[in-house]
Formats: sequence, C-alpha cells, structure tokens
Amino acid sequence: MVCAAVVATLAGCAAEPMKLQQEQSYVLEWIGERPLIDYSHLTLTLAEDGRAYGNAGCNHWFAPYTLDGEKLSFGPVGSTRKQCAPALMEQEKRFLKALETVQRWDISPIEQVRFWPEQGKPLRFWPEEG
Repeated sequence: MVCAAVVATLAGCAAEPMKLQQEQSYVLEWIGERPLIDYSHLTLTLAEDGRAYGNAGCNHWFAPYTLDGEKLSFGPVGSTRKQCAPALMEQEKRFLKALETVQRWDISPIEQVRFWPEQGKPLRFWPEEG
C-alpha cells in the first residue's frame, strides 16, 4: 500500500505533456529525411489569429493555418523574394513545399514538435529559447 501511495504521489508531480503552442517560435531542425544546412536558421510561429510566419532561411514566409486538435494544415505559402546562395534557396523551397503538405502534428519521445505530411518523414522543430 505504501508503494502505491508513493507511485500515485509521484505520478501527480509529473510534468504535463508538451503541447503545440500558439505565439511560440519554433526552430526547424530537419526537413523530412534531411537535416538543415549548417548555420541556417528556419523558424515558424503560429499566431492566434490563424496566420503562420517565420524565416525560411533566406526569406520571410507567411501562410494561413488551421489547427484542430492534432490536425494541422497550412494554406498557400507566400514569401519575400530575396535571393541567397543556391543551396539555401533549394532548402527554402523544400521547407515551404513541405509546409503545404502537413496534415497533423505530434510530440516525439524527445519532446520535439513534428509536423507530418500524408506520407513520408516529418518536419522536426524545437521550441526557440530566449
């Protein structure tokens, strides 16, 4: 009985599972099966008004989104039109195209936020600190 009481008490102290937060910036680590180019910084923020935006590595991007429980989808993605190195532009194109295929989100066992397309590997994000 004492063990059961200790276990119940400890379980009550466990942290709540991580959730996808609006107005929180996330930093992208992987696009599908590929990590990002070193020192590139891609971000995503889901505003409470249904707009998503961030930095795509070279350009700023924006899109409408819908979040309903674990379902997540993005509308057409727009961006500024600055030109950068070809490798950064290719990575940016893959990221923006991947956003338009997202159908759901979850949290990995290592507390990474994942955006899943219908098929294939997810976009993987970490909450941005600071």
